[in-house]
Amino acid sequence: MGTINLRDLPIMSEINMRAILRSIFQFLFSLLTRVDISGMDNLPEHGAYILASNHLGLLDSVLVFVLLNRQDATGFVAKKYQKNIFFRWIANSVNGIWLNRQEPDAHAFRVARAHLSSGGIFGISPEGTRSPTKALIPAKSGVALLADSAKVPILPVGIYGTENVLAGWLSLRRPRLKIRFGQLFTLPLLDRHHRSTGLKTNTDEIMCRIAALLPAQYRGVYADYPRLHELMATQNHIPESSFGQPLL
Repeated sequence: MGTINLRDLPIMSEINMRAILRSIFQFLFSLLTRVDISGMDNLPEHGAYILASNHLGLLDSVLVFVLLNRQDATGFVAKKYQKNIFFRWIANSVNGIWLNRQEPDAHAFRVARAHLSSGGIFGISPEGTRSPTKALIPAKSGVALLADSAKVPILPVGIYGTENVLAGWLSLRRPRLKIRFGQLFTLPLLDRHHRSTGLKTNTDEIMCRIAALLPAQYRGVYADYPRLHELMATQNHIPESSFGQPLL
């Protein structure tokens, strides 16, 4: 697995708030963590797609934001953060889409679909929340539905180590974070006569592709899915390393 120094990543030349925030977070990640990255070549420079990742810690979305060198990347932000002036300012600065997580939010869905239709990137976690088990939990069908509605491909992302950030800092250590970008794939269109079955199948496909980018201990409820084993058989093996013995 290759390692990229975050200081070497390109910064947007246009001086705007998004670029400033990205630069600040890039510096903080370089100072306070060690980040191993692979699959950056899989990130398209142009065109719409959904970036679907697992969700282990608060820094997951921030890390992805730092690595995406595009102005048109956005994602959902829980409305509960609107009450916090700092988080509200950051979310609005990067054109985050406010989402009511307490009930189906048709407006947020339409805004996300419109963003994709305009050629942008939309980042989201199919699980819908941080995993309490530190491994994959059952996903919701929203990502599969959005991909079908917007007719865009999906790029899976596996992130781990972010669940240990606070413990590392309290131990006066720079926690090691690992992120792996998979390859774009396209889901089959939903059959309106078998919509529920199709959504379940497509959601499982998304999660198995994310699981294939993670070490075994993070695959959670998808660990024994036959589709995951098919995917694992056709890709490079992910070394089973501990953060005490990092792979460099």
